[in-house]
Amino acid sequence: MSDFMPEKSTLVDVSETEFNSTQTVTADSRDDKTILKTAEGDGTIRKLLSSYDIGQKLRQLRLKKKIALIDLGKHTGLSASMLSQLENGKLVPTLPTLARIAMVFDVGLEHFFADKRTRRVFSIVRAGERLRFPDAPGSPVPGYFFEVLAFGATEKNMSAYLAEFPKREGRPPLPHQHEGAEFIHVLEGVLAVNYQAEDHVLEAGDSVYFDASETHSYRGQSEESARALVVTCVPRI
Repeated sequence: MSDFMPEKSTLVDVSETEFNSTQTVTADSRDDKTILKTAEGDGTIRKLLSSYDIGQKLRQLRLKKKIALIDLGKHTGLSASMLSQLENGKLVPTLPTLARIAMVFDVGLEHFFADKRTRRVFSIVRAGERLRFPDAPGSPVPGYFFEVLAFGATEKNMSAYLAEFPKREGRPPLPHQHEGAEFIHVLEGVLAVNYQAEDHVLEAGDSVYFDASETHSYRGQSEESARALVVTCVPRI
């Protein structure tokens, strides 16, 4: 998520969180369907960044200091036109640019990403906004694909995914583990969950909850890809 992005932009890299780790998806590691959805997801990423109201916070700082756009431009090396577009949300600044602006106003970068308003979390993700990722970027035959269902919410206590598990004959699933708990509800097809070296077969309508710190893996077993809702929760402190 870098570089100034005009309203109709194309992003090269997208980072998302998988069930067990953070993955970076690049053009080389995505299938055609994923690349298409990523291209369509430019607006999704813009929506996520716009939720921080960076432009509005920049404008508030400038007006509080009573600095004109032209004068701010002299301090930051940016044109008044570009600064105006930043304030209006038409451009999204890179971190180096934002750091330069922050230094002028003597604030930290966290100022632009903190939400000081007192409000309850309520974040909607529309069906067409989701992005589809493989479990392992670079793998010629991914074990499963997933979509992040609540990417717009910050400081979440849980993460939710819509996952698809194609049938993979002769390919052992990739075992993994992570902190916290995991919940899986099978929506379609048949899914095998290997937990503590034992396979547990789940059919549509079945659910399982387990301690995710134990090694586990998934394998689609139906001819049509199995689909499931997967929820992971951080451990309680």
